[in-house]
Amino acid sequence: MGMLFRNKVIRTILFSVFFLQIGIWVRNYSILLYVIEKTNENPIAVSLISVAEFAPIFLFSFIGGTFADRWKPKKTMIWCDLLSAVSIFAVLLTLLFGSWKIIFFATLVSSILSQFSQPSGMKLFKIHVPEEMVQIGMSMYQTLFAVFMILGPILGTYVYQQFGINAAIGIMGIAFVLSAVILTLLPPDQEVEGQEEKSSIWHEMKEGFSYVLSKRTLTLLGACFALAGLALGLTQPLTVFLVTEQLGLPKEQLQWLMAAFGTGMILGGGLTIGIASKIKPQVLLSFGLGASALGFFIMGISTEFWLTLTAEFLSGLFMPCIHIGINTLILQGTEQKFIGRVNGILNPLFMGAMVLTMSITGWLKETFSLIVMFEGAAILFAFGILTMVPLMKRSPMVQNEVQNS
Repeated sequence: MGMLFRNKVIRTILFSVFFLQIGIWVRNYSILLYVIEKTNENPIAVSLISVAEFAPIFLFSFIGGTFADRWKPKKTMIWCDLLSAVSIFAVLLTLLFGSWKIIFFATLVSSILSQFSQPSGMKLFKIHVPEEMVQIGMSMYQTLFAVFMILGPILGTYVYQQFGINAAIGIMGIAFVLSAVILTLLPPDQEVEGQEEKSSIWHEMKEGFSYVLSKRTLTLLGACFALAGLALGLTQPLTVFLVTEQLGLPKEQLQWLMAAFGTGMILGGGLTIGIASKIKPQVLLSFGLGASALGFFIMGISTEFWLTLTAEFLSGLFMPCIHIGINTLILQGTEQKFIGRVNGILNPLFMGAMVLTMSITGWLKETFSLIVMFEGAAILFAFGILTMVPLMKRSPMVQNEVQNS
């Protein structure tokens, strides 16, 4: 841990992410509550918030990743945060003097810009963080996200209810500016090779797809990503029915299941920091998938609240293993110049798979039982473990692939 915090890049990125998470969660919940209030709970207006938040992942993730590989990562991240702040302050001015509907613009712009900023952050990890510290750094990164999954909704709701939408938007803008200021402490960007700038953007996009397909580690990781997305999408909208149908309890009890999952994530992130340097990322990822399979299996058959609560906690406890294992494998198995494009291909693969099964979950629930749905998710997670088996057999494979590329 001492070595971790002495690394300037990890320390700076974590502080930057801290302020970014404040801005993002205040944005998500303040805007959600504001739109609900303005539209009298119009479901179409509320759903448009999710569209503004998630649509850029499909439309801009690969484009953002490609440009992140062309541009200098430090400068890219600073400009993305500053432009997010500018767009948010512009929305605030419009709210004061014009239509409230411009509020959707704040979510859309900052979500688009994050598709350029996030792969640049991964690239900085690749450039500046020693390989033996990557997995520990990712553990800290994931733990910070887990903490905000619990505190973020509380923070966003409190800010809106106490101070209103104008103050909430002001806090968002300040948080993005502070993130940009902190990022100026990063080491100077390395010069980009001139020959990379001469190639067309379309050529570099094609190179990205060819690179992923040529790397066995990345194709297996893509399959694992897709299976995990399918499993989560299959069950995420149905958790409330576990409470009302399977357990026969009021829907308000759902909050305890979510709290158990979030608490497990925080503890899991902390525990993973302690063991990350001793366990290979493919093993860590397999542990996470196995625990999720077991957790979803128990949720599907449980008729006792305490048992379902325990399964949610178990799933949350090992969920950081999945995220940390995947990100570490990406960083170890990808050349620096392809980090952005690999992220841009794999992340939409996960989101696309999740949205696909979420879109048909209602129909599947009418056709099959709740037990079948959760056991199906457990099977998908188990198949995800099978994709990691080839990586277990050849532990140095990740490094060898990078050297031979």
